[in-house]
Amino acid sequence: MNPNALLHARRATVTPTLDETSNIAARTRVLRHSPWDALLVGLALLHGTLLVLMPSVPLIALGLWWNANTISHNFVHLPFFRVRAANAAFSAYLSLLLGFPQSLWAARHFAHHRGEPFRWTPVHRAWIAEGALVLALWAVLLAVAPRFFLAVYFPGWLLGLTFCHLQGHFEHARGTVSHYGWLYNWLFFNDGYHVEHHARPARHWTALPHSREATGPSASSWPAIFRWLELLSLDGLEALVCHSPWLQRYVLRVHERALAGALAKLRPPRRIVIVGGGLFPRTALVLRRLVPDAALTIVDMRQDRIEKARAWLDGRVEFARGFCTAENLPVLVGQADLVVVPLALRGCKAGFYRTPPAPHLIVHDWLWRPRGKSVVVSVMLLKRLNLVIA
Repeated sequence: MNPNALLHARRATVTPTLDETSNIAARTRVLRHSPWDALLVGLALLHGTLLVLMPSVPLIALGLWWNANTISHNFVHLPFFRVRAANAAFSAYLSLLLGFPQSLWAARHFAHHRGEPFRWTPVHRAWIAEGALVLALWAVLLAVAPRFFLAVYFPGWLLGLTFCHLQGHFEHARGTVSHYGWLYNWLFFNDGYHVEHHARPARHWTALPHSREATGPSASSWPAIFRWLELLSLDGLEALVCHSPWLQRYVLRVHERALAGALAKLRPPRRIVIVGGGLFPRTALVLRRLVPDAALTIVDMRQDRIEKARAWLDGRVEFARGFCTAENLPVLVGQADLVVVPLALRGCKAGFYRTPPAPHLIVHDWLWRPRGKSVVVSVMLLKRLNLVIA
């Protein structure tokens, strides 16, 4: 596809309407859509400079993955420049930088947005031209620095493509999914707003945070590249702790330190309700030592886990069976001074934060999600305790 045809295809599939572009920052004489695109152009030039000055397998791999999902992705949807020749030149530069023809990737990506299989035919001139540039670069590297090409460049390129494949797979593994973490979206120019991007592919990357749409299973706490971690069941890890005395001692130690820090900010509670305390009831074991005079109640929706928890605890801990939400917990077990919510809560954790069912709430949450008065449990466990005072 030649540059003119590429632009025509983009207009036919993802051209922004007047209302979509009217809220984007004022354009410049050079840039077509937003002055912020100058930042992406500058970072693309910086990426190329770093590859020339300090090439390495990690830099090649991570740079390819990052650029493909930020600069390159935004460019194929909304080419940055007003002048077609400038867009064609930048597309050629990105092809050399990333090691694959941008016009070919654009055609494949647009087919993805249309929900159609990509067709290799007919072959377009831009594919051939940009492909020839990439092959010429590879030929020069092989001739001038064969060891570098085979031991550094090519392994880094393959690893980068692997990262890109994982990114694309987990962005759609259970339907189109967004990630709203600020750090990832700052580093990747709002790439985490994937549901929003698919809803209107012509929306400029700076406008995506203003149209947040994903909820429930359409949103993930993990960026796409790390979303495979969702396959690791927290229940499975909990069961592993039950069979390892060393892990039991470790999790009790780190949780006791964190809970002691959280409780130091409170008056000693008289009644504590622990949600989901089955399997290895670490919170109840720790609180039995820290506040021996408090009445403890464990609520779990599975009777088999309640029976397993009984084996770890003395008869002074009460048990109740049921599915807990912030709204029904007082009805289920009565009033409490302190409610403790697990990391692997079945249901909406946001409801507990929004409407605490007790004067004091402690939520086991991920390390990167501090709320209220927060205490780190363990960096290795990626976990913290958030204390919320109603």
